[in-house]
Amino acid sequence: MEAIENESKNALKKLKIAIVHDFLVQYGGAERVLEAISEMFPEAPIYTLLYDKEKVINSFGNKEIRTSYLQKFPKFLRKRYQWFLPLFMIVPETFDLRDFDLVISSTGAWSKGIITRLNTVHISYLHSPMRFVWDYSGKYFSENTKHKFQITKFFLRLLLSYMRMWDKLASERPNYLIANSKYTQERIQKYYRRDSVVIYPPAFDESRIINYRLSNSSRENEGKYFLIVSRLSPYKKVDLAVEAFNKLGIPLVVIGEGKQKKYLKRIAKKNIKIIGWIDDEELGGYYGNARAFVFPADDDFGMTMVEAMSHGVPIIAYKKGGALEIVQEGKTGEFFSAQTPEVLADGVRRFIAKEGSYKKEDIINRAKEFSKERFKRELEEFINSKLPISNVKSNPND
Repeated sequence: MEAIENESKNALKKLKIAIVHDFLVQYGGAERVLEAISEMFPEAPIYTLLYDKEKVINSFGNKEIRTSYLQKFPKFLRKRYQWFLPLFMIVPETFDLRDFDLVISSTGAWSKGIITRLNTVHISYLHSPMRFVWDYSGKYFSENTKHKFQITKFFLRLLLSYMRMWDKLASERPNYLIANSKYTQERIQKYYRRDSVVIYPPAFDESRIINYRLSNSSRENEGKYFLIVSRLSPYKKVDLAVEAFNKLGIPLVVIGEGKQKKYLKRIAKKNIKIIGWIDDEELGGYYGNARAFVFPADDDFGMTMVEAMSHGVPIIAYKKGGALEIVQEGKTGEFFSAQTPEVLADGVRRFIAKEGSYKKEDIINRAKEFSKERFKRELEEFINSKLPISNVKSNPND
């Protein structure tokens, strides 16, 4: 068995491999996945639509990054890349991937739409089918359009309809699909009518946790606040949590950036502190000293929940989506059943009533089940299972 595994690894090393990622303009959960894949294949170039070196230099500064023609646009336009939404369906098709035997795409939207040679194996790790064109399109439209003119709204709806068709067609291009959760797997089956396997993302990273704990994490209000770490976008429902804690009068710390930041600061009362993104060292201090981590969104997985649990912090989460695969009710956290301030506030009260019953060790052990080592092992096993040794084409440069 060991000889077969070694033969598989050696065969994999002979392949010409490329990695494709939607955007490298921030460091979040998707970039954590990309980083782990890149560590597995350090010689593989990374193709991406746009690249902001300043935002991700610590993780990808030494990688070969190949960008699309969008990178040639002026910087002020690149920072407003959402304006180019119609182009995103075209750009992935312009990547020249003819020289590669294996292409791995890490995508929540566009990268699965790449075009490869007939003999190239394309494996796509899907963070989510595009939420804003499928199960979230109505809410996305109402939350993100303020146009008074009906003709403008008509063309926006027409664009979303076209994007649904493109997304379905693009989902047929990869040879194999990997889902980041069972919840995502169900959505892939519903919208794309395709089978997939589940490999949970590398949410627990022992090296990051050690660095957190080595940092100076003292706080004046240690253990007296609840915590949210999130993009401040409408679908993340951070405003729901702010309204709930306004009613409760309990300290809440919100860490994140996004277009809702100003609005959240405006509605938040004095018991709520809203700050932007901070470095890992400072973030570790906030994680380690929180009473509980609040997750009000319906998300496909929720890597920040695992990050919080890595510090032994229990979770208060909306009872839907990836949270159901992470949180063990009564052992590692509590659920609330509706996205309203009143129901969330009730969930916080239930947590407080039995706060002392949570065991830090149990919570950390649960987080370890979503480790980077497990992710790499399962991904390598999956790739090897789809690339039988007898069919592996050697690198022509060997």
